[in-house]
Amino acid sequence: MSPLPPYPALRPLAIAVLALSLGACTLGPDYQRPDLPMAGEFKQAEGWKSAAPADVLHRGDWWQLYGDAELDGLVARLNVSNQNLAAAEAQYRQARALVRGARSQLFPIVSGSLGVTRSAQGGSSSDATTGSFGSGVGESYEAGLGASWEADIWGRLRRNLQANRANMQASAADLAAVRLSLQAELVQTYLQLRVIDEHQRLLEQTVEAYARSLRLTENQYRAGIVPKSDVTQAQTQLKSTQAQAIDLQWQRAQMEHAIAVLIGVAPSELGIAVRQDIPALPAVPLAVPSQLLERRPDIASAERLVMAANANIGVAEAAWYPDLTLSASGGYRNSSFSDLFSVPNRFWSLGPQLALTLLDFGSRRAELERAEASYDQTVASYRQTVLDSFREVEDYLVQLRVLEQEALVQREALESAQESLRLIENQYRAGTVDYLSVATMQTTALNNQRTNLTLLGDRLTASVLLIAALGGGWEVEQLDQEPVLSTAR
Repeated sequence: MSPLPPYPALRPLAIAVLALSLGACTLGPDYQRPDLPMAGEFKQAEGWKSAAPADVLHRGDWWQLYGDAELDGLVARLNVSNQNLAAAEAQYRQARALVRGARSQLFPIVSGSLGVTRSAQGGSSSDATTGSFGSGVGESYEAGLGASWEADIWGRLRRNLQANRANMQASAADLAAVRLSLQAELVQTYLQLRVIDEHQRLLEQTVEAYARSLRLTENQYRAGIVPKSDVTQAQTQLKSTQAQAIDLQWQRAQMEHAIAVLIGVAPSELGIAVRQDIPALPAVPLAVPSQLLERRPDIASAERLVMAANANIGVAEAAWYPDLTLSASGGYRNSSFSDLFSVPNRFWSLGPQLALTLLDFGSRRAELERAEASYDQTVASYRQTVLDSFREVEDYLVQLRVLEQEALVQREALESAQESLRLIENQYRAGTVDYLSVATMQTTALNNQRTNLTLLGDRLTASVLLIAALGGGWEVEQLDQEPVLSTAR
């Protein structure tokens, strides 16, 4: 088949269409990343370990920093079965389908038809019995193919494809952000559950110690050494501590239920055994602020929305120019089906069409202004997302540093309280102090121990939040790859 139609009259048309297609321009501004407020380093990074080329966060499985195999298994189940993650995945697949649809508009549309038509002419009325229309009744058979193609002279279709592709990448980044948020929520809940287990163990040990103190006090009361008030104080302290231990049960149960929902199962289907250890605080290497732009999916999503809004300006500008559509059709048409596919019954048509809106009373101008305002909005949102990300990292850095200092002082307070308790208990056995002094010091020591555990839980939570604020090991290059999707349905 020759590259030009065999009809001489149509050759100038084909040459014109080819020239227009090859010389097509793309309206609208080309994308440039907006200027961003940037600092050379984080304000609260003093004394923090800088990220090295072999940064462990680059692997993506950041929760493995806590060295807990059970936690690793729970996160793996979340990645597969969490329903919020499945919803975000479905949203990404919608955006991916829109890209394929936008790309298809760059190519011709081919259609086929096959039909039969029965018609009549003349004034005779129809026969109610036979259903005929008298004279002039005829049938027409037709089979044909048609094609139409819009020459993207002004780049409207290409800009539309750019916008949809950017929206798809934003949706992929949103999927990564949802996954990171859910992972962080699961890790926080699991670590707090382990802290509660340690609180429970501490209270159980304290109950045993208080029970021994009660027996000692009862023996001394029966021997006439101490008054009845010492026994009642010991009983009160024992029962109060037992009540605190019971109160922890519903807190632990609720955290276990939350973990079950996060991994996509009913709370009744998950049981997490009590353990007597808490994962250690990990060493989190710190990136510089500029690297944060490559390591947070929410920042990547915000920038891709800027790219999409920029491309939409070109789509709006192209509406001011005419659209060129080239249509072609051909086939066979005859009143008899038996010899339909013969040369005398062949027909064809070919022709371009230019369409231009002449008067719209400001509709195109309004759409262009809307597109430009939408771009300004996405730029402002992008800059605000970057500022918020810097603030979050600074917040968690200072929180971890202050909590570490507080934990050091609290540990010293606990050591002093334990030493004071040992001395008071010896004095009570010697009969030099009453039981109220012992009970007061026991309560002080227990409160310091529980405060110690609470601080450890706060530090673990802050470490999770810091890792999430740093992007959790996610990299912007992952947008150029097929996102890892869950199999939940």
